Amino acid sequence: MNPAFSNGLYSKETILNHINFIANLLIDIQSKGYSGACWGYNFDWQARRLFLFPKNTPTVVATTFCATALMNAYEITRNEEYLDVALSSANFVLNDLNRKECNEGFLFSYSPLEGNNTVYNASLLGSKLLSYCYHYTKKEEYKIAARQSVIACCNNQRKDGAWVYGMLPVQSWVDSFHTGYNLDGLIAYQELTGDLSFQNNIEKGFDYYIHHFFMDDGSPKYYDNKQYPIDIHCPAQLLVTLHRLHQYESNHNLANIVLTWTIDNMQDKKGYFYYQLKKGISSKISYMRWSNAFMFYAMSYYFLNNIKF
Repeated sequence: MNPAFSNGLYSKETILNHINFIANLLIDIQSKGYSGACWGYNFDWQARRLFLFPKNTPTVVATTFCATALMNAYEITRNEEYLDVALSSANFVLNDLNRKECNEGFLFSYSPLEGNNTVYNASLLGSKLLSYCYHYTKKEEYKIAARQSVIACCNNQRKDGAWVYGMLPVQSWVDSFHTGYNLDGLIAYQELTGDLSFQNNIEKGFDYYIHHFFMDDGSPKYYDNKQYPIDIHCPAQLLVTLHRLHQYESNHNLANIVLTWTIDNMQDKKGYFYYQLKKGISSKISYMRWSNAFMFYAMSYYFLNNIKF
């Protein structure tokens, strides 16, 4: 039985109505004027001193989440429009994103703007999206471009399995959730294209991830060498990564203590999740997308692995 219809709380009709509402909303709010479907944020966004993305600038991050959501909606509803819109996002990745030659491959840029083509997790999200599109279409150009990005990112992985955030000197930190994003992109490429060439990179990356970013009491670390600020994505991404890499069963105790710590320390009594905990003053703003949506997304994987339908 499809888990979407088996929780006993809502009727199939109600769930389908919600899925259709969200899918059509995503289609309505996509960015216009590009080669394919793409999405951005409805606010200006500054990325760590380096890049300023004006309101509604499409990014590979937002586009990948939105396009794959439409693919999931298609799998449940079989509405071909959802799949068609999602598949058109491959044209955005191939035609509108910039590329930077790098270590026998290339990196996709974060957005169509100039000067943001040095981030590994963004490039691997481009690979992930193209891999999903390849899965449905079997268009070889999607697989080839995705592989070139994977090659560049894996060739820039450290021997110990870690990735720094990006190529620039000011991007030389190693952090928790972006490592998880990298692993998610790699496993999606491997499973959707059937190319097993990078299995060792995945194993080394996961080993580094699981042993450097979580404390014995369940508290997560932001960096591999420093705990604070503890961002909500640090614990949330663990639940996603364990599921995506088929490592949940062997790490279920870690998942339990990290989620328990997160609920005890980062969930407000009103139900929402905090943005970041810092030494001294913390940021307990209730961000709908960054904090709440992502944490609820992560918890869905926890329930998927703990509740038998």
